[in-house]
Amino acid sequence: MKQTWIAAASWCAPLLLAGCGSADGRTERAAGDGATATTAPASRPAAAAAPVAATTPRRTRPLSCAAEIGAAAAARRVAICRDVSPATHPPCNAVNSCALIDDEIARSCALFDGKGAPMPGCTPPPKSAAAAAAVVQRYYAALNAGDYGTAWQQWGDDGRPGQTYAAFAGGFAHTRTTRVTIGTLPPGDAGAGSLYQPVPVTIDATLDDGRHQRFRGRYVVRRVNDVDGASPGQLRWHIDSAQLKPG
Repeated sequence: MKQTWIAAASWCAPLLLAGCGSADGRTERAAGDGATATTAPASRPAAAAAPVAATTPRRTRPLSCAAEIGAAAAARRVAICRDVSPATHPPCNAVNSCALIDDEIARSCALFDGKGAPMPGCTPPPKSAAAAAAVVQRYYAALNAGDYGTAWQQWGDDGRPGQTYAAFAGGFAHTRTTRVTIGTLPPGDAGAGSLYQPVPVTIDATLDDGRHQRFRGRYVVRRVNDVDGASPGQLRWHIDSAQLKPG
């Protein structure tokens, strides 16, 4: 758990951005808070799995969707996922985290958006401001479930720029829970072939020792506009930056 502010292009809350490491993957941390060893999922880039010494994240396996919301509700979410996903072996299984299932739904809906009639289950619409805000909600749902891989990918296919996956996951080793409250969404912006949606947030966190922390600010979520040659990953909303401070 980090308490040190790090100079960057925008204010960065260490708790919420898992250390906000420098370009070489190093992180600043408060006294007594060690680095964390973890292994990236097999789908993560090899470079992102570079080990860092010391403790282990609180959960060794993500909380299953069935355990999080109950078997019946998880089964309904899995059914939507299977209906929209084109993957041969999609992650549409109640033993996975709800965040991972929701991420596959969002990925699939964005992939087929504008190609025929909207598919049932693709709500909110993939290009909407609500879909942008859902990325931030999914980010914290994944962190709460201990599904650091899904949280990592809310920053894009390659995760958070300038930080290894190991450092990212290790940054949450002493965070018990986080809760995000989304504020009123302002109009989005467009520029340089991309769309940007500010997402105002209030974050309430509880550490393993029972301490509480609150942060306020905003995320900016981005997607590439419908330009020729854009990849499916670029056409999806993903976290672009954060401006957060204690409060």
